Amino acid sequence: MAVDNRGDQPRDETADAATFMISVAAELAGMHAQTLRTYDRLGLVTPQRTRGGGRRYSSRDVEMLREIQRLSQDEGVNLAGIKRIIELSDEVEALRKRVGDLTRQMESARPRHGELVPVPRTNALVVWQPRTKRSR
Repeated sequence: MAVDNRGDQPRDETADAATFMISVAAELAGMHAQTLRTYDRLGLVTPQRTRGGGRRYSSRDVEMLREIQRLSQDEGVNLAGIKRIIELSDEVEALRKRVGDLTRQMESARPRHGELVPVPRTNALVVWQPRTKRSR
């Protein structure tokens, strides 16, 4: 469910290639078009807009609408709670991406065997001991 439909994060263009008019999206999600307008107004799902201002829902948006409906009807979560769940899910996804990026940076910056490693100047004492050769 960690999908950003409010425009905070760049969208994956391949997942959003097909778009649907509000009536089609409402039918695909099993909702009334007015419900989609309400969700848009509340910031739960923000569809793309045409030049004329018409809403265009992606497959990802329809998936989110179904999840909102499931949380509301099956789990009994109110709309404010659903909005918070979406926000927290988006935050978790962004943090996972950041951890992955930092992990890749750390691994690429890790010194290889035999390379010199800069040590920041501090008042600490650094003691180096050569490795002893293992007997085989």
